[in-house]
Amino acid sequence: MNFLAHLYLSGDNTGIQIGNFIGDHVKGRDYEKYAPTIRQGILLHRKIDHFTDTHPLVKQSARKLNDGYGRYSGIVMDVFYDHFLGVNWSHFSDVSLSQYVSAVHKTLLRNYFKLPANVKRFLPFMVKSRRLETYATKEGIKRSLEIMANYSSLPAETDWAMEQMDLHYQALNDEFMAFFQEARIMANEELQLAL
Repeated sequence: MNFLAHLYLSGDNTGIQIGNFIGDHVKGRDYEKYAPTIRQGILLHRKIDHFTDTHPLVKQSARKLNDGYGRYSGIVMDVFYDHFLGVNWSHFSDVSLSQYVSAVHKTLLRNYFKLPANVKRFLPFMVKSRRLETYATKEGIKRSLEIMANYSSLPAETDWAMEQMDLHYQALNDEFMAFFQEARIMANEELQLAL
């Protein structure tokens, strides 16, 4: 899963939210340099990634993208799953997606100097574009995949990916909803242990 899901699965603890948000950008044992709750968030991020990467429903979803993305299918599915979280947001929160994103932006900006350098570089753009909120639209997902293809080794197959999303939209949504129920239980259990 991508940024929106990681943030949502962090609960209401600011430190855990920050850690979960920066998790991909903290390698090895570097998490030990952070304050305890941020550390817990980084470790939660890793547990969520492992849970997601090994889950049969996620693998089933990702197989729909194998022809265009091969080993990168899971990365694209992480972005797609954030879309389905955004689309189904009202099933998971009483706060609107727009309000939630605004609150997350405030948290991240207030803690800007605690973030790794590469996160500091993209955060202003992410906030200005309200990228987390745009995940709920197909245009936002397309733009995110284009950005990823420009700045990483992700194949530039965005148009094909969007065709696959349209082709399998209901099945992907159903797989996401079933998976996310389990992911929420797992994350809540981890949060109970952490706090």
